[in-house]
Amino acid sequence: MSELKLSIALTAFVMLTGCASERFVLLPSTDGKPGAVVVRDAGREILLDKPYAAVKRSMDTNEAYQSSPEEVKERFSDALGAQPVRPNSYVLYFEAGGNVLTQESQAALSAIRKEIAERPASEVMVIGHTDRVGSIEGNDQLSKKRAEGLRDLLIESGVPAGKLEAVGRGERDPLVPTDDEVDEPKNRRVEINVR
Repeated sequence: MSELKLSIALTAFVMLTGCASERFVLLPSTDGKPGAVVVRDAGREILLDKPYAAVKRSMDTNEAYQSSPEEVKERFSDALGAQPVRPNSYVLYFEAGGNVLTQESQAALSAIRKEIAERPASEVMVIGHTDRVGSIEGNDQLSKKRAEGLRDLLIESGVPAGKLEAVGRGERDPLVPTDDEVDEPKNRRVEINVR
């Protein structure tokens, strides 16, 4: 019995081409991180660890080869077209001590609105964060206020409220670990995950 082990599932793509044989092709990840797939049968193991590395497996043999974007498009276009749109994440930053977005983050907000509108069945998670200046309770409230404020902006711009969820994480998940009472701009943020 053969076994397929995915070390990073999002970077791997597996397609069957018929009853007599099947193909495994490792697609490049959208985030640039390396991935790998190990294809095993009773006799040997083949590691696919580069984009478009592939295996054609028939009844009793595994044949490794290098696929290409053109072959993947030609052979698997129907399956690729049926895949859901991949999730996207955005990070917006705030001015110190409040609920005001930086200028760069205000500009990015229109791109986020557009993406949400273009996805047919999107779900959006808005997660607020703070730096470590202030009390834990105060930062919990501020992070929730930031997330709810951005949720409300998205609703005002036409995003249905049912697609949105807002939560605050306070100072618990810093992007840049710091000591208490350290003002770190990258930790004052809201993450918006669109899926």
